[in-house]
Formats: sequence, C-alpha cells, structure tokens
Amino acid sequence: MSFSGTVASDFMKLSEIPISKRPTLINFAATDFLSIRNSLIDYAKAVYPLEYQYFTESDLGMMFIELVAYMGSVMSMKADMLANENFFSTATQRGSIIKLLQLIGVTLRGPLSSAADAQLNFGKSIPMTGDTIILPAQRTIETTSPEDGGSLTFTLYKVVNGLVDTANTTGQITLNVAEAEGENLDVYNNLVIQEGALVSDSGAFAATESVKTIKLSQGPVIDGSVEVFVTAPTSNANGAYSEVANTFFASGSSDRIFEVVYDENFQGTIVFGNGSVGISPDDTASYFVTYRVGGGTRGNIIKDAINLSVNSDKGIGTLTNTSVGTGGSNAETVEHAKKYAPLTFRRQDRLVTLEDYSTFANTFISSFGTVGKATAATRKAYASANIIDIYILENASDFQLQRATTNFKTQLLTAMDKKKMATDDVVIVDGLIRTLDLVTTIRIDREERTNQQQIINQVRGEILNFMNVDNTDFGKTLVVADLNRSIFEVPQVRFSTIDNILDDVHVDFNEIIQLNNLTINVELIA
Repeated sequence: MSFSGTVASDFMKLSEIPISKRPTLINFAATDFLSIRNSLIDYAKAVYPLEYQYFTESDLGMMFIELVAYMGSVMSMKADMLANENFFSTATQRGSIIKLLQLIGVTLRGPLSSAADAQLNFGKSIPMTGDTIILPAQRTIETTSPEDGGSLTFTLYKVVNGLVDTANTTGQITLNVAEAEGENLDVYNNLVIQEGALVSDSGAFAATESVKTIKLSQGPVIDGSVEVFVTAPTSNANGAYSEVANTFFASGSSDRIFEVVYDENFQGTIVFGNGSVGISPDDTASYFVTYRVGGGTRGNIIKDAINLSVNSDKGIGTLTNTSVGTGGSNAETVEHAKKYAPLTFRRQDRLVTLEDYSTFANTFISSFGTVGKATAATRKAYASANIIDIYILENASDFQLQRATTNFKTQLLTAMDKKKMATDDVVIVDGLIRTLDLVTTIRIDREERTNQQQIINQVRGEILNFMNVDNTDFGKTLVVADLNRSIFEVPQVRFSTIDNILDDVHVDFNEIIQLNNLTINVELIA
C-alpha cells in the first residue's frame, strides 16, 4: 500500500505571518535550562497561538521543548567552558594551562624528587682484595613515606667527581676500593638515593616523522630525570642528548638536544630538533631512554629511614641514608602557573625590578627543593648599589612551608647573580612563619548527625584549601569573614564561628600565616 499527494498543514511558516504579528521578544541571551525553556514557550505562544495551547508537563510537545532546552543549556555550558580555557585568568584545566604556557615558552613544572646521602657499610665482611666492588644492576630501594604511609621507591646512584652519575644506564655500580673510608676501609659514602622508580624505554624512530618524538611509557615523570642516548649511523646524531626548556631556542642545527612536553598527567613526550634548530636523529636510528617516575613531598624521608641489605659481587653490605630527604616537591599547581607564568614572560630573563626578583624566586627550582613563597624588598642604597632582600620559604607540602636549607639558598643566589644588575647586591633572607591554631564551631541540623564525620571532613578540606600555600602570601591578612565563607561552602553547615580569633590577623610584609592545629566542634540544632 502506498500514499501519494500532499498533506495540508494547519501550521503557518514564520514567513507567512504578518510582520506586525511576528514575535519581537525572543531571548537570544538565554543560556540556562529554564531561560531557554521559557523562551521556547513564549515563542510557541506567539507563533502558534491557536494551534498549540497545551503547556502542561505531561504534554508531548513540552517534552520536545524541554529536550531542546536541555541541549541548548549543555551546548551553552560547553561554549562557555571552551571560551574560558583560552585565557589564563579563567582557565581551570591543567591541559589548557599547559597549552597556553607553550605559547609563551614556559613549561608547567612537574613533580620533583627528594634525594638523600647514602652510606654502604660492609662491616669487615668483605676482604679488601682487588680494586673494585660491583653492585648488581638492581638498584631499587623500597621504604615508606612519612607523609602518607604509602610505599616509596628510591634509586641508588654513585657520586662521581661531586656529580650524581645518572648517565649510568647499565644499572651496575662499581665502587673503587681506593674510595673506601672507615677504620677497616669498609665504608662507602660516595652514594646517593633519589626518589622515583627507574624506567627505561627503547625502540627505533619512525621514518614517517618529520620531527622525531618518543612517547614515554610511564608517568608522572620526575622533572629533569630524562636521559636520552641515540644510536645512529650519522656520527653527529649519535650519542647522548641534552634536555633544554625549548628546542626553538637551540643554538644550532647540529646540537644534540631535546625537550620534554608533558600532558596533564605529567606523562611526557620527548621532542627532538627539526634539523634547523637542533639535530634531527636519522630515520634508521634507535634510542634508549631512562627516567624516573614518582616525585612529590611524600618522598622527603627522615634520616636513617632506610636500613637494608645490599648484595655485591664480594658480599653483603648495609645501606642507610645518612641525611634527611630533601628536594621533593609536588607538581606546579594551576593556580601557581596562572599567577606567575605571565610575570615570567614579562621578566624576559633579567632581574631589574622588585617584581622581577620576586617572580624569579617564586618560580625557582633546584635539586634541593622549590620555593614555596618569596617576596623582594629594597633595604637601602649605599654607594652606587642597592641591597635587595629576598625573603623565602621552602615548600614542605601543599599546606606547610619551612625554612630553606643553606644549599638551597646558595643555588638561588648563584642563579640570581647571573641575571641581576651589576649595581644590585642580593641577600637571601629567611621569611617568618606565624603559626595559627584554629578552633571553629559549626552547627548542623540534628537529622544530619549520622553524616557528622563526613561533614567535619568536608569542613576540614575547605579550611585546608583556604590555608593552602597557593592561597597565602607574605604580608597577607587573614580575613575571618573570608574564612567563614569558605566553611559555608559545605551545604550542611547552617552557622559557624571562629572561636579563638575575633579579629582579622595582620602580619608584616616578610611574615606569612600558616595553619598549625585545627579543631572542629559540632553543635546539633533542631
């Protein structure tokens, strides 16, 4: 059976409606579900006043209107998100921040690993015959994090001429008997342990790639831990490659360099030069890459946290860490990058203004850790020079700052000396910490008592986020009203008071507020 012909419609096209009767108040600015829904209803009432009059929730036509309103609100939200992710001030996704930073030649810093001095003691168990003692390729050391109690992996390295021998890709460590110390010449102190599991990737380059890349198999990659060795038929492309911040700024076409581009999970992709800026490995070349995964403040172990047996070709020794673990820091946060990346670009690799000094210090990283907070101040002028005081505190965790070590200060000062004006004298000064004990009382409905612990945990999280290192600064006043406002982010909280602080807490320009103890009391209300 078939049908043919035309079907008459009782509905008029908008073009058939006289101009005087067409709707004039269509809300094109509607973005949320209810606004779009109401706008569609108004449109239907204006265009089809007689044909469609059933605007109840159960009507089939209303279902289609609400479906369209739903789709419109979702699309509007997506459009807003896409627009926001194109600007530093509004971007929230780590992946977006990474791409925006690439436009100005700045890299979002990944996690850094802690390191500690290590000692290997054989305790007379090895006769001092021969010239060497060989430790096998297995260099993994397991221990427990003092921060969260989870497992930690360290990698053992030898110190050669004052430098950590990370280029040793064989894994095997050779100790020279001539380097032994102790009464019985059975102690070796030229060792370090660095947090992070050692990973290696190998393979061959694809001939189809115009710019050679290597996708690292694991993450998060510890910043600065990547070592690359290329075996190529062309002699100038063969050998070890050096990591640079950006291959675009390489000095020549024959430089064996690479940069590591990280995604939002800090899994890395190695990018080589293109032949014009940095050498491009041959199509037939193979590669061998080592790197470490892990990092963070959780690796800052205490002294003597490690005490384990290590095999060698001549016997068993005891390995211990003779110093605390330092240098471990978490990946740079989005908030930190949004604040300092534009300032870093503006600084243009020189130190002239106080803002330049402050930005440089706040983004400085070293083998001993990272700056948690820094500020710069001019002390006075004498002769033709100015004294620039750099007040710093080192990162201990997301919520804790500490005084920087002497080694850390020395590295920062050395780095600044290369960038500063000749008439400036720079002095690194310890910032001051104002510890704060906080007692707060929250009131919740009595029927929420079964969820009391969950609510307490949520309030604790909001307070810790409010006191996060990224949200504090030198000289920043603690505003009690703002703290209370953060507590009210938890919906179940009906009322809250800060019991032990009545007024805002003011500090000096070189002083920062840090949470010490937090007590949360709960009152049930009818």
